[in-house]
Amino acid sequence: MCARIIRGVQCLLALYLLVKRTRFPAFKPAVQTDSSCVIWVGLIILCAEFITCAPAQAEERAVTDLSVGLRQFRRDTLLQQFDFDKDGKLDTEEQATLRNAFGGIDVPMFPTKPYDYIQLKLPSYLPQSQLNEIDNTPDNNPLTHHAATLGRVLFYDKQLSKNNTISCASCHEQKAAFADPRRFSVGFQGGHTKRNAMGLANIRYTNLKGRKPGFFWDERAATLEAQILMPIQDKVEMGMDLNDLVQKLQKVPYYPVLFKAAFGSSKVTSDRIGKAVAQFMRSMVSVNSKFDRAASAAAKTNSNSTDFKNFTAQENLGKSLFIDGIGGVTEFACAMCHEPPTFNMDKANNIGLDLKPKDPGLGALDRESNDPFTPNNNGKFKAASLRNIELTAPYMHDGRFKTLEQVIEHYSSGVHLNENLTLAFEIQETEKRTTGFLFSKEEQAALV
Repeated sequence: MCARIIRGVQCLLALYLLVKRTRFPAFKPAVQTDSSCVIWVGLIILCAEFITCAPAQAEERAVTDLSVGLRQFRRDTLLQQFDFDKDGKLDTEEQATLRNAFGGIDVPMFPTKPYDYIQLKLPSYLPQSQLNEIDNTPDNNPLTHHAATLGRVLFYDKQLSKNNTISCASCHEQKAAFADPRRFSVGFQGGHTKRNAMGLANIRYTNLKGRKPGFFWDERAATLEAQILMPIQDKVEMGMDLNDLVQKLQKVPYYPVLFKAAFGSSKVTSDRIGKAVAQFMRSMVSVNSKFDRAASAAAKTNSNSTDFKNFTAQENLGKSLFIDGIGGVTEFACAMCHEPPTFNMDKANNIGLDLKPKDPGLGALDRESNDPFTPNNNGKFKAASLRNIELTAPYMHDGRFKTLEQVIEHYSSGVHLNENLTLAFEIQETEKRTTGFLFSKEEQAALV
């Protein structure tokens, strides 16, 4: 029973006892009160408690309402109706029948209860407190199961584009670690983006070294919530007007139920769309690789700077070069920019891809240089986490490198010494146009 109802009854009882106490002169109040007046006052208080209890009751019903409201869209319900050959999945023909039954829209198949988007199974070497320090989740958008569920549906929904052909997942493919295997993504009218779509792993943990860098290659979005809405409105990518999108989604049968479960009311707004998708993207946490298991074992006796027992000699050499630096000089380490354990970057950097950058990157924004040793921000880009890097080719903001071998070759000898270079290595006299860390073939293979 609602606690407010109990308090209302208590108020009524207290007023009644107050009247009873008037029998004793020592407790006689200055103003005489008859019992009928007390009863009316008590009833008014009780009604008020019933009314103010409504929000609490709504919160308690949230999970039940979601289950009931989405029952017709649950996987078991839809399979029962449209899995004609009873093989436990919908083939192309069955999916088409399902789509036609709901007016031509792709219908998501919900689990009986929401997935757990909050709890993380962390390796033993990585405490939750360490991740909390670099978490970019704002106070007004904490991660919840229902909002992340809504965000997941929105992420895969092509109705977010003007002509219902492109979703977020069209350019961030799950099989490619939520990156795009094409050099440039294809928009809703067949046009191509100017940059490669980056992977989304660990996008939640970007507040490194006390900084709060923006999102995209050029950091133009201050928050992840703001970043979500930009591709939707982009004239090449999805081409959607936000007001039109809100009206469009409000008419889709399952969205009002999802928005109510996530935000307390069925109202669809662009702000809520951004918040929900951001929550889903923040649930894409990658912390269970061979590196993590080895780091957990090493943490019991030593640190990441020692050889890992379950690494090969080549892998340990690569780890040493990456974390400790060439020759043990930490300024020459990859980890200076790609910081473990999430391997995100704390700011945009210029790595000498071109002597005169064709794409200004962060330099296109009217900001002071983010590094005291560079005159401006031209040619600076902030890359995504290196987690699952083997799956996210091609590489760099323009997808110029098809393989990791080509990436390491660039750092070894392909660096242009432009004025905004933020890499640290020993500059040697050379007649070549480019230079770098000058890795041996063995070191290059080890880093890969």
